[in-house]
Amino acid sequence: MRMADLKPGWPIIGNDGIRVGTIREVGQNYLLASQARHGHDLYVPASAIAMVRAGSVQLNVESNVIGGLGWEPAPRTGDEPTGTETDLHRHV
Repeated sequence: MRMADLKPGWPIIGNDGIRVGTIREVGQNYLLASQARHGHDLYVPASAIAMVRAGSVQLNVESNVIGGLGWEPAPRTGDEPTGTETDLHRHV
């Protein structure tokens, strides 16, 4: 499966068969989805996709746990360390 093969408008379904939302946008590492139940967007990581078939995406998690997975905020970009520590051999 390639992320580029997924299309906006396709349903996203939990592994329990319950619809989670609809694809709004397809990114390189995530899907932006309109969530059916709670009315806010979800950023579904590509690692949560179990299979794609017949114009739908099935996840590898149940629909009832998605609210606790932290998929509501947009993914961070540039997640590099921000410290200026250069002395890697100092003693603590």
